[in-house]
Amino acid sequence: MTTITTQHGAATASPSSAPANPPPVETTPLPAFDATDVSIYYTPAKAAVQNVDIQIPARSATAIIGPSGCGKSTFLRCLNRMHELVPGAKMTGTILLNGENLYGPKIDPTVVRRRVGMVFQKSNPFPTMSIKENVLVGLKLNGVRDRAFLQERLENSLQMAALWDEVKNDLDRPGVSLSGGQQQRLCIARAIAVQPEVLLMDEPASALDPIATAKIEDLIHQLKREYTIVIVTHNMQQATRVADQTAFFYLGKLIEFAPTRDLFNNPREKQTEAYITGRFG
Repeated sequence: MTTITTQHGAATASPSSAPANPPPVETTPLPAFDATDVSIYYTPAKAAVQNVDIQIPARSATAIIGPSGCGKSTFLRCLNRMHELVPGAKMTGTILLNGENLYGPKIDPTVVRRRVGMVFQKSNPFPTMSIKENVLVGLKLNGVRDRAFLQERLENSLQMAALWDEVKNDLDRPGVSLSGGQQQRLCIARAIAVQPEVLLMDEPASALDPIATAKIEDLIHQLKREYTIVIVTHNMQQATRVADQTAFFYLGKLIEFAPTRDLFNNPREKQTEAYITGRFG
């Protein structure tokens, strides 16, 4: 380092001694969802979900586990405002999606549901529509008419849902003519055709056989490269197979949220340990 001696004999660093390229400042990635003090009510007297604080990382798979009636699906549905379809439902607190308040006064719930797609426990292809029409219905409802674009989204969505090779020669068949596992993947293709930021899954494999379940789980691993995945599951083994982090809910409260391996191997809370070891649930 170059120094300059002053008239009093003190040595000081010259301006040229400063680093030319200071090290970059590390920043924490913005979570996909940042929920603060979230409570959800279906009746004024009792909250179905109480005071939940959670940050869900982007482009990863997060599992929500817990016994029946603990608020898992209710919390999942508040992430795209679908709980509001129940008359009288109310949410308090704040939920940010990529930094934007999903419950802001100028936010349209239909836009939220376009940004945050959802796949339900029971596959629900539209019965009067073909495979092709099922995939493209969301785009067409949003006014998309470009045939080349629609064809591209059809093929890409079915490929991402690991279904293209199985149906590419039968796109005009009714969607409901597919097997149960194929119908669920068709619903996933329909959800991602509109290019959401997040994909919510409410027990997507609970009604499927082991082979179809394995295909859905493989699909989750592929999709999380492009999407944030949040999955509700009763199957704790499934959570360990697909999720990067897991949240345990009990009696409407978030008891513990941690990397999946840590939560199952070394839970911090006694209630979590009791649940994952089968003492209740």
